[in-house]
Amino acid sequence: MPQISRDTGTTLSEINIVPFVDVVLVLLLIFMITAPILQSGIEVDLPKTKTVKEITEARVVVTIDKSQRIYIGDSPVNIHDLGTQIRGKLTDPTHQPVYLRTDETVPFGSVATVLDTLQQSGIQNVSVVTKPLSERPDSQ
Repeated sequence: MPQISRDTGTTLSEINIVPFVDVVLVLLLIFMITAPILQSGIEVDLPKTKTVKEITEARVVVTIDKSQRIYIGDSPVNIHDLGTQIRGKLTDPTHQPVYLRTDETVPFGSVATVLDTLQQSGIQNVSVVTKPLSERPDSQ
């Protein structure tokens, strides 16, 4: 008995793109949710000055936010542990700089307390981070 060929004449030459689109949309959703979380730093309104030096290297940064909470990098720290934690991050505390970012609404007493704590820990090179003063056109 002769065999009948059951060729339908179509091949699987088309790629099913639906699973690919599903995966891309899930990845897009994940990135949209995590992107705001990944932004570095604590929200601080820096004081404005005329002289600003741009920092290109990664440094140890101490931040005081509007609520006068203290952070090393992005992690909160108690004022009593500040000196020991900073010394642990530096290889040469007497020469390596520590950058201090403070909100412009923070009272000077809080800034002075942090500076004093760093000084008592043996850290001698502390720089205050500011942002450039924008030039205003003269209005007459």
